[in-house]
Amino acid sequence: MAEKPSEEPRPESAAPPDDAWEQFLRDSEAGVPASAPKEPSARARMVTERLRALDEAQAAAAGRKGRRFGRSRPVAPARPEGWRTGPAWRETDGRASRRRTVWSVVGVLTAAALAVVAVNPSAALSWLPGGLGGGGADASGASASGVGASGVEASPLAPETARPTGAPGGAEGIPTRERPFTGSPAARWEAGADAIRLPRAKAVNGVPAARIEEALRGTKEFLAAANLDPAVLKGGEPVKALALVDPLEADYLADLRAAVRRPTEDNDPVSAFTRFDPEEVDLVGDVRVRGRMTVAPDTAAEGRALITADYTFVYGVARVGGDETTRVIVRRVLQVDAADPSRYQGTEGRLWIRDLASEIGNDDCREGDGLINPSFFSDLLSASPQAGETRDPYDRSTSVSREDECGVVSRT
Repeated sequence: MAEKPSEEPRPESAAPPDDAWEQFLRDSEAGVPASAPKEPSARARMVTERLRALDEAQAAAAGRKGRRFGRSRPVAPARPEGWRTGPAWRETDGRASRRRTVWSVVGVLTAAALAVVAVNPSAALSWLPGGLGGGGADASGASASGVGASGVEASPLAPETARPTGAPGGAEGIPTRERPFTGSPAARWEAGADAIRLPRAKAVNGVPAARIEEALRGTKEFLAAANLDPAVLKGGEPVKALALVDPLEADYLADLRAAVRRPTEDNDPVSAFTRFDPEEVDLVGDVRVRGRMTVAPDTAAEGRALITADYTFVYGVARVGGDETTRVIVRRVLQVDAADPSRYQGTEGRLWIRDLASEIGNDDCREGDGLINPSFFSDLLSASPQAGETRDPYDRSTSVSREDECGVVSRT
């Protein structure tokens, strides 16, 4: 078996620079304590403490006003030769890569739109960037609202087989509990786990077709368990999803379990699992899904393949006890390893997750509560404008952001 890599040596305490030490000795010999530190006065300490508290309060307020952009973890390095014949490689690497990019809708409305919304909400929405009210239509003549020119419900889009070349068009309409996807490109997307289609399994880079098919099915099961399970969506523990992770990824699995049970800013479960507060929001309608799954050889070594699942999930949500409805858009890019079982160690029927990156549209900037917190239209009327980059959460033509930041969505 491969030996565990030696632990990193602990850093020694930093010594003062030679020139600073010599200066201190000279001052001490001369009886001049010029270079010795001086104790600040009580008033100076009080002023410093007040400034520190003010800075912390301002930083906290700024964090609450914007969008979250997920937590970054360094991408795992190439595995050493014989990586599964010895200890699980993730144990030597620390944590799996988990990133979450989150956008709020605060700041989307302009001052002029605020004056119009009471008279004509649909017109106000048409002013939003990203084409919410643009009335755009695709080549089939069906608008993004999912209703064609004749008023008949449009047919679903064909499955996605390659990365789109741009963002989908927009449409007029305000979501309701009965029709939560009105005005959204997701109105023409397929619903539920059936939208997660598997490519035809074939041998790749020395990995047998049967092993590829097993990993593909497991990837779909994980995505569905993490993003479509009704119990998880209502804030429950993602038991099925956690059970699919290879126990050899001990550190990563421990992090996921800890995130669910004790969320923190650095370890928030919405990086991997879609969860809402059932006391605050109702999930309305089905969940719309669009994306694709691919298989490619792992160029690092023979006998390994990489499955990449890139899917966007759109959720209709309404206020508990009210009719106001909006949407939350979650994009997940999940990378799973498939390996030749005759060459590499792994747990039968479990997934070896290499990377998981996420973008969440219409969530506030709170971190560490373990839930997605959407903003509704009435929230925007009293919210302060939010500065920062504006992104279209429906645009699947770009890669998932790899930064920890907050911003603004152009539409929901």
